[in-house]
Amino acid sequence: MKYTIALFGITKEIVGSSSTTLEVADMLTTDDLLALLRAEYPKLGAIRSLLLAVNNEYAEQGLALSERDEIALIPPVSGG
Repeated sequence: MKYTIALFGITKEIVGSSSTTLEVADMLTTDDLLALLRAEYPKLGAIRSLLLAVNNEYAEQGLALSERDEIALIPPVSGG
């Protein structure tokens, strides 16, 4: 299965691109995907509150992902 993940903010800087693709043998959950991304890009592990959005909505932990899903990695946002 092939998953494409859009990246924003610091995650884009860490990966060096506005998106990344993961190819795996089996279907993933949101937890699996985050674990794989953190393993491939260890600096992502230092970010405390990464969120995943799936199909333009924040995703819950353990959500099963489809190759057709629009997935985005959302870093913490600060502002005033």
